[in-house]
Amino acid sequence: MSLTVRPATPEDAPAVCALLNAVDVAEIGRPDTDLSSVETDLTRSEADLEHNSWLAFEDGGLVAYGLLWDDSGAERIDIDHYVLPDHQAAGERLLDLIEIRAAQKAAANGADRAVVHLHLNVRPTLDTALLTSRSWETVRRYNVLSRPLSPAADHVPAPPAGLTLRECRGEADRRRAHQLVEETFAEHYDHQPRSYEQWLEGRGKGLDWSLVWIASLAGSGDVAVVMTRNDRENMGWIQDLGVRKQVRGQGIASHLLRHAFGVYAGLGRDISAIGLGVDTGNATGALRLYESHGMSLDFAVDTWEVILRADPPTRPDGRG
Repeated sequence: MSLTVRPATPEDAPAVCALLNAVDVAEIGRPDTDLSSVETDLTRSEADLEHNSWLAFEDGGLVAYGLLWDDSGAERIDIDHYVLPDHQAAGERLLDLIEIRAAQKAAANGADRAVVHLHLNVRPTLDTALLTSRSWETVRRYNVLSRPLSPAADHVPAPPAGLTLRECRGEADRRRAHQLVEETFAEHYDHQPRSYEQWLEGRGKGLDWSLVWIASLAGSGDVAVVMTRNDRENMGWIQDLGVRKQVRGQGIASHLLRHAFGVYAGLGRDISAIGLGVDTGNATGALRLYESHGMSLDFAVDTWEVILRADPPTRPDGRG
């Protein structure tokens, strides 16, 4: 087969989305990628697609995709890598190019090494022997949980005494939501701080801000935020749920969960479930909380890590 590699462009979003959904079907049995999330990735002002994205074609068909981004400004580099099951050579080719670029980015940031992270389904289409042979290893696991919704059983609950929720519609509330996300996730594994502008751009155009809620507690002010998405094909999605440390253990997270369940059950969309992702090593007990509210395992994702020496000699085929 004839293999060619080129950078992605924003116009490639539908083809990339189709590839990712083909990978989804192979890994979890259904398409799970929405076009808006791919468009967001390919149109971020910091994307630099010319140097940080790769499309691999075999005989004219798209078979693999890679994307690299750098939120840390230091040694941490994040990547996406997707490949169809029968095209491992193309996947390995992209790994070569991605690792070269990751080392270059870390060096440009002034770091002496690149710590590269990749999230993969626990049964991925990529042959993980290609990773372990290159010194990649798994360092964390995330569970994607889901819960069925029933308009008859799931109602928006009355808030606990002193707690009020408001929709996050205006600029001031969006900035407050960003502050709460940054504060409540600051100690979470793999959290990378983002400016308001970076964070807002990363939400994409598909976010309905009326489905983002800030919780205020009498005497304590704004104490929690829950960000949900209604633009996925298969289910509603809870993107972030954070409660300030000083008021944890008072049932606020449970109320926000039940509020989201009730709102989504009543939306009238042709969806019957809601989901979220959770770090299985989360020290706040988030996994137990979600399971106690009827959420169960849909599939699992591993974080793979490799540590590279920064700025190795650039091969002739390396871009940048």
